[in-house]
Amino acid sequence: MKTVGFNNPLYILPFDHRGSFQKKMFGWTGTLTPNQTAQIAATKEVIYDAFVAALENGAPKDKAGILVDEQFGAAILFDAAAQGYTTCCPAEKSGQDEFDFEYGEQFAEHIETFHPTFCKVLVRYKPEGDRALNERQRARLWRLSEYLHNRSQSMFMFELLVPAEDAQLARLNSDKKKYDLELRPGLMVEAIRQLQDGGVEPDVWKIEGL
Repeated sequence: MKTVGFNNPLYILPFDHRGSFQKKMFGWTGTLTPNQTAQIAATKEVIYDAFVAALENGAPKDKAGILVDEQFGAAILFDAAAQGYTTCCPAEKSGQDEFDFEYGEQFAEHIETFHPTFCKVLVRYKPEGDRALNERQRARLWRLSEYLHNRSQSMFMFELLVPAEDAQLARLNSDKKKYDLELRPGLMVEAIRQLQDGGVEPDVWKIEGL
């Protein structure tokens, strides 16, 4: 098993948006045509070009990286790896409340196709929420954690979101700012504890600002 952790500064340009990107940027829903997919991929190439330009103008290559998806950014991931850039690629299905793998049981094959520096997951986890749902999420995340630490060269990046429960907001008169200040910090700590107790050990925790 590899040593877990990453202690260097890391500045990531994220453009791994998928469902939200096609809907909010282009107004498209449902299954995309090949032409629509190509248009989104071309748009992401513009973002990548800006990243490369930033490096050429002095941004620190050893601290900078990109987060982009396979669906629209496969060519970008291959090029970035060839250039020695830090790459991150998501493993989660886009826009779901419950974490699951974008490519199901083939998740490992897709990770190893690109060998990203980091395999990233975005997870919505409510420590006081549905226990069965949380157990399912922890089980899938444990599989990924074990795979990455024991069978892959990619490190594990975990983006944690802790949305408010209706009952929690009700106690605060639906004041979301109050939730962020008074409840969310403790809930995030509890979420991390539950995940680690379930054997989920990321190299990098990406958490919401506190």
